Amino acid sequence: MNISEIPFSSIQQICIGHWEDAKGGTGCTICLAEKGAACGVDVRGGGPASRETELLKPTAAVEKIHAVLLCGGSAFGLAAADGVMSYLKERKIGFDTPYGPVPLVVASSIYDLPCGDKDAYPQRDSGYAAAVNAVEKNEALSGNYGAGTGATIGKIGGPRTAMKSGQGFCAYKVGDLSVGACIVVNALGDVVDKNGSILAGMRTEDGSFADSQRILATQGFLPWTSEPGTVNTTIGFVVTNGKFNKTQMNKAAALCSNGLVRSIRPVNTTADGDSLYALATGEVEADLNQMGALGAMAVEEAVRRAVKAATGLHGFPALQNI
Repeated sequence: MNISEIPFSSIQQICIGHWEDAKGGTGCTICLAEKGAACGVDVRGGGPASRETELLKPTAAVEKIHAVLLCGGSAFGLAAADGVMSYLKERKIGFDTPYGPVPLVVASSIYDLPCGDKDAYPQRDSGYAAAVNAVEKNEALSGNYGAGTGATIGKIGGPRTAMKSGQGFCAYKVGDLSVGACIVVNALGDVVDKNGSILAGMRTEDGSFADSQRILATQGFLPWTSEPGTVNTTIGFVVTNGKFNKTQMNKAAALCSNGLVRSIRPVNTTADGDSLYALATGEVEADLNQMGALGAMAVEEAVRRAVKAATGLHGFPALQNI
């Protein structure tokens, strides 16, 4: 069977929304699954900022969650999940309890403070607005949207040598199986093309690419990167219509993370908080390894689209500008 690309919005039982503040250089992106979805996570970076990820362990009681939120603003931005919970509660969506439904919202954030206003970050109203946007529009937008608004890459030498990135979407279908990825690329390293050449990343004084992988391998972390709090993160989610449980989706998240390894160099360092969620809506019988392979391909392409679609912002040049 052939692999065909499909619109992300064609994946049933989920919808995508955004909220952004271009002036502040931050935003958030949501994947709503109002009927619930089995969800797992793969965390490979050394500095993640997250909320409710303990729910996704196989030993945790709940089997499904209702939303994944990606946000800027470092750990401050996780407050946007409160707004998502309010939105879902108003619609009586959540884990049933004797005192009403409790929406289950998992979230991860990127450190986008160098881009724009360091005191700007998504808040409760931002998460609520993103949820409304998801239901009303369900648009998968690549570039300077949502959590990708303030994303930058190639920061082993600090903000001065970095480039603008964003978020990217890609979805594929084989037979009845659909898999899509949304990736917010805020990496320490560079984004590379399929042939290994650098698409965007750390630049030298003459505008050429410095090659972050080579620098890390020959010099280690540069002084700016070694300072406490200089955190970078690539976060995202993969969605499939396959029928899988939570334990299987934790493995799926790990399989799909291979797409990050193929497209970002270096990746998963102690100065990154790389985290990838995987959700299953449970519509079709599917093979887990096939889903993971297809998801890794979607992740890989979504990473590249994040830098190809990004535009320069707050002094950070984008691939389109060089």
